[in-house]
Amino acid sequence: MCYNEYMGKIDKIKEQIGWLKVVFAILVAIDISLIGWMANHYDDSNMYEIKTYMAFFAIMVVSGIVVFVNKVAYRKIDELENL
Repeated sequence: MCYNEYMGKIDKIKEQIGWLKVVFAILVAIDISLIGWMANHYDDSNMYEIKTYMAFFAIMVVSGIVVFVNKVAYRKIDELENL
């Protein structure tokens, strides 16, 4: 590969990492908001209410996606390191 091809690939990976940072930040904000809502409404709600289960399920799903996005970002960083 020539220099321009490396630079093109490096720029592409950097843009992908930038996009993953945005997605990661949004997902973390959503996760924190859901956890805050659960903590705030814990005393008010019956543990058998559907909203409580839905919020708990959403927290688990969003947390899983946060972990996945984090792993993808680190793979991209490692790929960038190897160029």
